[in-house]
Amino acid sequence: MSDKEIWFETLHSGFGQFFSIKKTLYHNKTDHQDLIIFENDVMGRVMALDGVVQTTERDEFIYHEMMAHIPIFAHGKAKRILIIGGGDGGMLREVCRHQGVEHITMVEIDANVVEFCREYLPHHSAGSYEDPRFNLVIEDGVNFVNQTELKFDVIISDCTDPIGPGESLFTSDFYQGCARCLNENGIFVAQNGVCFLQQDEAVNSHQKLANYFEDVSFYQAAIPTYYGGIMTFAWASQNPQLRHHQLTTIESRFTASGMHCRYYNPAIHLGSFALPQYLQDALSQ
Repeated sequence: MSDKEIWFETLHSGFGQFFSIKKTLYHNKTDHQDLIIFENDVMGRVMALDGVVQTTERDEFIYHEMMAHIPIFAHGKAKRILIIGGGDGGMLREVCRHQGVEHITMVEIDANVVEFCREYLPHHSAGSYEDPRFNLVIEDGVNFVNQTELKFDVIISDCTDPIGPGESLFTSDFYQGCARCLNENGIFVAQNGVCFLQQDEAVNSHQKLANYFEDVSFYQAAIPTYYGGIMTFAWASQNPQLRHHQLTTIESRFTASGMHCRYYNPAIHLGSFALPQYLQDALSQ
C-alpha cells in the first residue's frame, strides 16, 4: 500500500477513514463541488464530493435498496416517484425495478455528476437512464418541490450531508415543499447521516419534518462505507399506518414484485424501524 496514493475522509476531528487509490478515473471541480472518482482494491470504484464519500461499487446496493424499496413497498400502490439528487443512478436503478411505477422524475442540481457517473460508474445506473418512465430535471431540489405542479406518491431525497449544495435539502422550506407535492398517503424518505456521530442532524430533521407531517421517524441500515455506526434514513408521512404494516403484507407485496434483493427483505423492512435507545432519547427531549 505504501506505493499507492492515500485518500482520507475526515468528518470529525481525530476520526475518519482512508482509501488507497489504485487509479484515479476523474478528479475536477464541477460548477457546484469537487468531484473525484477512483478505484480502490476493496470497495471498487469510489465517488466522493467535497472530500466526503458518496458511494462505492461494493456496498452501494445496501443504501439504494433500503431507500427505494422501504417506501415503495410500504406505500403499496406507488405510481409516481420523485428522486432528489441521486446523480450516480443507483437509486433510479432500484426504483425502475418496480413495474407498477409509471413515472420517475429525478431532480439533480449538478449535471456533471450525472454525466461522469454514467461514464465511470455504469453499474450503478445499469441502463436505467434509458427507461421510458424516467425524466431528468437539472434544478435545485428546493426550488423544484416548491414550484412544481406535479404530485408524487413517494419522494426519495438521496442527498449529500447538510454542507455545500446539500445543505438546502435539510431545511424547512424543502420539507414543506415535499409535503405540498405528495399525494394522499405519500411517503417522504431522506438520507440522514450516521446518527451516532451526527445525532444533531437527525434531531434537527425530526423537529422540522414534524411541522409538516403527522408521522415522522427514522429507519436504519448498516452500510460499511458510511463509517461510525448505522446509517439513518428519515421517514415522514401523513399516515402512521404506513410505517406499521404486518409482515405478511410486506411479504405479499415483495413476492408479487418478483424481485430478489441482496440486502432488503420483508423482515429487514420491519426491523429497520427499531431505533437504538440513545436516538429515541434524543428525539424525545
